Amino acid sequence: MSNVKVLLTRLDPDVPLPEYARPGDAGADLVTTRDLVLQPGERAVVGTGIAVALPEGYAGFVHPRSGLAARAGLGVVNAPGTVDSGYRGEIKVCLINHDRTQPLSLRRGDRIAQLVVQKVEHAVFHEVAELPESQRGTGGYGSTGGHEMLAVSAETGHGTEV
Repeated sequence: MSNVKVLLTRLDPDVPLPEYARPGDAGADLVTTRDLVLQPGERAVVGTGIAVALPEGYAGFVHPRSGLAARAGLGVVNAPGTVDSGYRGEIKVCLINHDRTQPLSLRRGDRIAQLVVQKVEHAVFHEVAELPESQRGTGGYGSTGGHEMLAVSAETGHGTEV
C-alpha cells in the first residue's frame, strides 16, 4: 500500500488525528466534536474538527463505520460523502439513525465515520450517438439475481413483485 501526504489542520484542538485502526485498513477513523442524540429516523450534520488539503488528483470519501451500522443503525446519508482536493473547510458528516425504535446517543470523540483517500481520474466526456455493446448491456439494480425485483405502479405508487 502506498502513502500520500495529506496536510491537516485541527479546527478543534482536542480531537484526535484521523488514524487507521489496523495496518492495511483503507479508512481512517473520524470522530464527532459534540454530544448528540439521534431519534429514530433523525439525521444531523456533525463536525469532525479537522480540515484537510488533499493533493490534486486525490479525493477523500467519507464512509460509514460498519460496526456502528450493524449494531446501532448509524449510517451516513450521502455515503460515501466526497471531499474534493480543493475543499479546505471542516469535514462534516451527515449521520442518520436507521433504527426504527431506539434513539442513538453519541458522545464527543466517538468514532462516527471513516475517511478513505483515493487517487481519482478526471474524465473527459465525449458524446456519441450510441454506446458500444457489452456483455452486461443495460442490466442494473438486481439484474444479476439474488434480489427480488419490485415494479412500482405509476398509478398507486405501490410495489409488486416481478
